Amino acid sequence: PAIQAGLKMWWVWDVRFLLLMWFTTLVDYAVGRSLQRETDERRRQRTLIISLVVNLGVLATFKYFGFFTDSFSDLANAVGFQVNPPTLQLLLPIGISFYTFHGISYTVDVYRRHIDAVEDLPTFAVFVAYFPQLVAGPIGRAQIQLPQFQSDRTPPDGDKARSGVWLIVIGLVKKIVIADSLAPMVNQSWAAIESRSAISLVLAAIGFSLQIYGDFSGYTDIARGVSRLFGIELLRNFDQPYLSRNITEFWRRWHISLSTWLRDYLYVPLGGNRKGASRTSFNLFATMLLGGLWHGAAWTFVVWGALHGVFLMISHRRNRPILTGLRSIPSIVITFGLVTFAWIFFRADSFGAAFEFIKGIVTLQGGTMDWSLLLLLMFVGPLMLLIDLSQRVKGDDAFLASLPSPLQGVTVGAALLLLVVFSGGAGEPFIYFQF
Repeated sequence: PAIQAGLKMWWVWDVRFLLLMWFTTLVDYAVGRSLQRETDERRRQRTLIISLVVNLGVLATFKYFGFFTDSFSDLANAVGFQVNPPTLQLLLPIGISFYTFHGISYTVDVYRRHIDAVEDLPTFAVFVAYFPQLVAGPIGRAQIQLPQFQSDRTPPDGDKARSGVWLIVIGLVKKIVIADSLAPMVNQSWAAIESRSAISLVLAAIGFSLQIYGDFSGYTDIARGVSRLFGIELLRNFDQPYLSRNITEFWRRWHISLSTWLRDYLYVPLGGNRKGASRTSFNLFATMLLGGLWHGAAWTFVVWGALHGVFLMISHRRNRPILTGLRSIPSIVITFGLVTFAWIFFRADSFGAAFEFIKGIVTLQGGTMDWSLLLLLMFVGPLMLLIDLSQRVKGDDAFLASLPSPLQGVTVGAALLLLVVFSGGAGEPFIYFQF
């Protein structure tokens, strides 16, 4: 069923993209088998390079070809050379950034002999194309998921089923009540930057921070809940990141599957923190720069990654003790402010829009006050904080499943009421579908 659902989605979108995913899957499967049998290290290295070239080549062609050629053309024109690079009219295949990382992590782990190569092709294909996580993560890790696909599974017991359903409910509340309600108001502010007051722009920046968190973590909760009902456990991708007390902690709690992937397959191979403070700073910056580029083929994403690289360099060098309790509130507010500032470049369609947005805030620009956005933030902000604090205190994303039955009934009734009230508008696509 998992294979059929994934294939149907790709077939409806574009059958050529299905063939593309099949191609990379077959290459990685064959590379893994070869790496398992081969004993000569030089041959193993050359075999691994085949997987890296195929996966990164496919990703670069479909996601970054136009970006790099346009950037080269703009640079050449700026210094007086007229160039006309070739253009390719390519659609971005669904989930390409995620399934290529699945394949790379698998072949690298087999090369490092952290795992054995998969003998059964359908099992490996399910790992690559497992539909709940295919289009927006979490990024799968072969060491964790392949054993689950290889072993016989039994239907989830009552506790697992309840927690899975509650994860889905929490995810829907985050997506529909928080993210989708904020999206149109945030979009309106970005569409009329010059007419919005500085306070309204600040509210729009905060609104987008909550929107992207509700949108992405909501999808993850739904994917994890659905998978739990199938007897499959996906990686936890968020751990209340906006309660972080510095940027280092933020990246341990935000998009955990990506940050750990970048750590294990990029930061550590670059040298990690083993070669002195200066090299560590460079490795952090380079990792986040490429992490920004992974998100999209635009310089705004690169700047977003570069900002987080700088933030991480400063955080790592300061290395101050982390405060707890009420004393941590200033650190949490500062960290949230830095993250929200960086989100401006992530959200902007261009540098011009980002700088105009920032200028409007810095210059205390006059204009209209968006009272409706303020009122909405006063509702969804505490709601998100309540969810996060409850998950932090209980130590469980599906904490509602552990509540007494009467309280669970009241909570599910309130959640369904909110979903009905907030679901009347136009549906907003998940933000990370584009990546």
